[in-house]
This record gives sequence, structure tokens and C-alpha cells, in this order.
Amino acid sequence: MSQFPDYYSILNLGKSATQEQVRQAYRKESLNRTHPDRLVNASSAEVRQATERFQAVADAYYVLSNPDRRQEYDNLYKTRADRTTDPQSSSNFFSQFSSMFGGSASNRPNTSQPDPNGVFTDVFDELLRPEVERRVPVWGWLGAICGAGIGFIVANFPGLLVGAFAGNRLGAVRDAKGKSIAAVFNELGGQQKAEILRALAAKVLGSAF
Repeated sequence: MSQFPDYYSILNLGKSATQEQVRQAYRKESLNRTHPDRLVNASSAEVRQATERFQAVADAYYVLSNPDRRQEYDNLYKTRADRTTDPQSSSNFFSQFSSMFGGSASNRPNTSQPDPNGVFTDVFDELLRPEVERRVPVWGWLGAICGAGIGFIVANFPGLLVGAFAGNRLGAVRDAKGKSIAAVFNELGGQQKAEILRALAAKVLGSAF
């Protein structure tokens, strides 16, 4: 029988960790230590090792961040003394034990091994959402100015007010519309990704103390 993945050790957590501590631990591990995109000049072997570790960290977060999955994992955890942080053990775990998550087959969620990029995308967007919500409404202001100019030409001062309002609303749509942060991140070059991840890691680690 293959060894059992110790997801608490993989995330550097104690068994009594809260859900918020699980989330913070995942952010630290994925951003600061394991994300493959941080390895700009790494060898293929180093990238492969980082990818395996990144997958194990995503698996750990997937299991421990959900109370029901965590409870079922904990029940099995108590019976296994052969615990390990070897990333390969996580893949074996999902091939052998993923069916234990969630009741009957008819209402059981998809329990295949998590997509690490999908897990990271959700947390990445969550992490940067405050920065996005504080964005400068560039297109809203530009729309208001342009709309006011056109409105004044058409109907003098009343037209200026109507045009400014309409232009601002159209600009606001442009400000709010677009791709997710993670989608934009995935289109960047390797060096840019590495720099962003380093900055985020510093931010996460700094907020933890």
C-alpha cells in the first residue's frame, strides 16, 4: 500500500488549524515556495519537482479547506501511521481514496485530483480583489469628459450634463468589464509572472506577522 499524504505537514499546519489558517497557509506555500512560474531559469527537473509540489499543495488545500472533506480525511488520518510529505503520495491518495468524499454516487461531487491551476486561480483572484475594487475609474472619467463635450455641442449646458452622465456610465462599464486577474496573469511572460509572484509572496508573508 502506498504512503498516506500528510496534508497538514504539506501546508505546515497543526491539526487544530482554523479554516482561515488553512487559507493563509495555502497562499504562503503556493506563492512563496511552490508555484512553477517563479522558476524562470530552472532546469526541466526542477520545474517538474516544483509542479509536483504545487499539485500536492493544491490537493492539501482542496481537502482541508472544505469542512466535510476535512472531516473524512481526518477520520482516515487517525488510522494511518505511514504519513509522508512526498508529493507522489497525494496522487496515489486521490486514485485510492477520493471516492470517500461525499455520500452516495448520485450526489457525490467530482472527486478527481484537483486542477492546481484552477485552485490557484480562485485564491489568486480572491487575494487581489481588494486592489481591483479600488481601481481608478479611468474610462468613467474619460467618458464623462467626452460625453460632456458632445452634449454641450448638441444642447449647450443641459446637453453637457446629460452627455457627461451618459459618458460616465458607458466608461464605468468599460472599467468593470474585462478578463479576470488570473486570466491576464496567465498571458504574461515568465519573467513578469515571477516578479508578480515574488511581490505577492512578500505581501502575504508580511501580512502574516
